[in-house]
Amino acid sequence: MTILAAGVITVVGLLTATVAQPQSRTGGDRERLIGAWHLVRIDAPGQTRAAQPRGILIYTRDGHVSVQLMYPEAAHAADNEYVRGGYEASFGSYEVDEASHTVTHHVQGSITRDLLVGRDLRRVYQLTSDGHLVIRSANPDEHWSVTWEHY
Repeated sequence: MTILAAGVITVVGLLTATVAQPQSRTGGDRERLIGAWHLVRIDAPGQTRAAQPRGILIYTRDGHVSVQLMYPEAAHAADNEYVRGGYEASFGSYEVDEASHTVTHHVQGSITRDLLVGRDLRRVYQLTSDGHLVIRSANPDEHWSVTWEHY
């Protein structure tokens, strides 16, 4: 009876510890990217701190990505290959290359359909020690970065 009771206490303890612990953010980079991220900031030439958009980035375990950003009206965001009317949205699949610290978004749908659909957007990523995800263009001529934080 004592062995059975000890076994039950051990199993209950393990189950409680498993349920009570937050999901670990350890593992490979791909595993650490999975989930929903909220926008912390965009750093880009001409971008002011007061004009920061709100946004969400989602990486799914099965290889899909979705990103949406809404710029404040005061920013008067100009339309470009990513933004239409102050809104940016795209979705598709993604691949992570941990050796080069890049993630490639394969755009399947976008608010700027004619400019992005069918394109592969290669990005350099950094997972910081304070839990942020920083994404930059892999194009050395582009000087922007986007910082995200896990929900």
